[in-house]
Amino acid sequence: MYRRLTTTLSLLFVLVLLVSACAPAAAPAAPAAPAAGEEAAAPSSEEKIELRIAWWGSQDRHDRTIKVIEMFEELHPNIDIVYEFGGFNDHLTKMSTQAAGGNLPDIMQQDYAWIGEWTARGLLMPLDDFIDDGTLDFSNVSDGELAGGRIDGKLYAVNLGTNSQAITLDLDAFEQAGIELPRPDWTWAEFEQIVLELHEKLGIWGFGPLLGDEQIWASIYLGNGQWRYNDEGSALGYEDDQLYADHLHMILRLQEADAIPSREVEVAEYTDTPVEAQPIVTGESAMAYYWSNQLVAVQSAAGEDRNFMMVPLPRVTGGQSANYMKPSQFFSITSQAKHPREAAMFIDYFTNDIEANKVLLAERGVPISSEVREALQPLLGKAQLAVFDYLERVGQDISPVPPPDPVGHADIRNNVLRALVVDPVLYGQITPEEGVQILREEASAILAKNQ
Repeated sequence: MYRRLTTTLSLLFVLVLLVSACAPAAAPAAPAAPAAGEEAAAPSSEEKIELRIAWWGSQDRHDRTIKVIEMFEELHPNIDIVYEFGGFNDHLTKMSTQAAGGNLPDIMQQDYAWIGEWTARGLLMPLDDFIDDGTLDFSNVSDGELAGGRIDGKLYAVNLGTNSQAITLDLDAFEQAGIELPRPDWTWAEFEQIVLELHEKLGIWGFGPLLGDEQIWASIYLGNGQWRYNDEGSALGYEDDQLYADHLHMILRLQEADAIPSREVEVAEYTDTPVEAQPIVTGESAMAYYWSNQLVAVQSAAGEDRNFMMVPLPRVTGGQSANYMKPSQFFSITSQAKHPREAAMFIDYFTNDIEANKVLLAERGVPISSEVREALQPLLGKAQLAVFDYLERVGQDISPVPPPDPVGHADIRNNVLRALVVDPVLYGQITPEEGVQILREEASAILAKNQ
């Protein structure tokens, strides 16, 4: 039962958001909680329900999620789940297009970076009534593991696993090169030196793509005790633009040394390509940037005979940890959902069912249910154990979780950081100092406009 919804034509994300902002879909009221002593009404077993769900991820994630969907359908023969999936950027563009057309799926995989904006636009449904009536059971989940999905005191998204950023190392490459593994508190200066040494000794890239990723921009300032935005989301949260300019200079030096893929190669060969084609999997690079939960897909694609290890992000010299504990992804019920109660039933199953989680095997991150975590421990393979171990290690030295990104972040990410800063700088069209000045001016204007 391998069905996909017909793919909607992609639109530029900013245009779609403008459309959805002008004509937001009205959020249907969540079902009222039953009166005291009254059981929640179950859906009729004869009523046929078509439930829609969308997510992004690797082929490994797709296969595991589809299997769990089929298991849920066996338990609920009246519910037919129609699913769609793709890469990260395709997912966001597609969901934004569907939001503008009033055609979002019932369940949407969400990211921490978007949740504030999507909630502000009225596109997500609060889930508290489903907790009150018992459809969603979080009795084995700590408040902290749900906190990332709350906006203004209401739960809009269910954490699918705990996660943190990481630099993934090919241990075999390090051993072949005779290079010591990085310290947990290594700096960006040490990172640059290791990348150059790996390239010099092995003739491959010391590091793969994504050094210009938006999350690394954020992590640089988190390591400096700040964040990319202020708490109100009304302005940038830092004054020292040179920190990010220095990072862009480092990327240019590594490009010039051919120690990392050039921006041209990155865009042409590695943007929105599956993990199976990424250079650390194919043996063309010795390090890569991923979120911790992605190691499962990397290991699966590379083969069990390959050996990987995760270490925390480098930090600015004299700075604090650039890592924080983040919900890996969320499931949200959209305000355009046609069957919100059945959607909540599926999210509860995904979160709490042990047999389902034996299939998922923490691929999206460490499960939030303590009962599920305990049941999975004896079943974990090499990659899953490495994820659990990494989060335990990195959790001993982390920075506080920052607030969700404000309305306007998607515009800044797509139309300023990428289009006006990272690409022009790495293509040699402007200097890093010019780039960070553009970032400040354009981002400030967008944030002020959305207040």
